[in-house]
Amino acid sequence: MNLKTETNAKVKVIFVREERLDAHNSDELKSEMNRLFEEGAKDLVIDLKEVRFIDSSGLGVLVSGFKNSSTRQGTLKLSGLQSQVKSMFELTRLHRVFDIFPTVDEALGNF
Repeated sequence: MNLKTETNAKVKVIFVREERLDAHNSDELKSEMNRLFEEGAKDLVIDLKEVRFIDSSGLGVLVSGFKNSSTRQGTLKLSGLQSQVKSMFELTRLHRVFDIFPTVDEALGNF
């Protein structure tokens, strides 16, 4: 999986550079989030603007990251959801769980 991680103040931003976030590659995102948590990160933004498809495995990894950040008194926010991905969040009602923003900058401005 093609991931890029940046630090903005105390917030880590993970850019998912894949068209799909599914059973074949979601473990790599989970590993990267866990690595950041182990290094002391609490607040994450996951940028999904290049992701066109997400399945239950991808959603599960994001929920797991959300729980991990919450147990550290942090927050996990999402940005850049494409229409099909946004539909999956609405269908599963996860849009009520996550803070979702159009851009990374807007998500960062909400910390």
